[in-house]
Amino acid sequence: MFSPARRYGIAGAALVLWALTACGSSSDGGGDGPTTAPATTQTAAKDRGPQCVGESPAGGVHVLRGGGFRLPGGGGVQYAAASADGTSRTATLRDGAAYGSGQRQWTVKPGSRVTVSGHAYTVRQICSYRVVLEPKDAKDKAALAAAPGSMEFAGGAADNTLCFTTNHAVLAAASKSFPAKGQTLSLLDNGGVKQLPTGPSLTVSYVDTAAGTAGLGANCAGVPVANYKDVSVGDTVEFSGVLFKVSGLTEQAVRLTRTSE
Repeated sequence: MFSPARRYGIAGAALVLWALTACGSSSDGGGDGPTTAPATTQTAAKDRGPQCVGESPAGGVHVLRGGGFRLPGGGGVQYAAASADGTSRTATLRDGAAYGSGQRQWTVKPGSRVTVSGHAYTVRQICSYRVVLEPKDAKDKAALAAAPGSMEFAGGAADNTLCFTTNHAVLAAASKSFPAKGQTLSLLDNGGVKQLPTGPSLTVSYVDTAAGTAGLGANCAGVPVANYKDVSVGDTVEFSGVLFKVSGLTEQAVRLTRTSE
């Protein structure tokens, strides 16, 4: 008999006001927001796809499902929830890099334009596992792609340029810390942590072998950068620009097979 699954969430606090224009639509923008974090997405079994809508441009900002991303100018954005009806896909974005009560949130689709703390972005791609934003201003593109002062992580906000970046050298270093394409990474349940050399730490929050689901999370610079709830075998997840498919679930570990270079 398997023991009951343990579930616990990853939460943070950051409040940054922002606005959406064009295709984005407000879904709940009042100041009296919920006091606890809502579910980050529907379960994988209810997601009818398609897996991705739109194209991911070079240098795009990857905001992972359930997680947040700090942006130039002090703003931040979260991929709070996913929705798909079999032919199209939308995402719920929330202001701030981490969850806090009273934050506004909006439903967007590819082509939606968002303005975060005065900085403009276009939603280029929405997947079950990520949203990709493209900065409009060349200065913001340059800031996101800037080389860090050091490739060694120090902990906390000092790691912003490692954790929230499109810099090729940083992403390449993170990529090399994973098994090669086609090989398997095992993330241990019961408090095991996979620490990447560029800062992100990966954890398994729960495994429910009876339901065939698990929760995977990643943190970097004090921000939950991913929180994949209720993933099952065959689902795609992303960490530090690298794609994996969930290939196995046991009470001891979640196995991920790398699918990207």
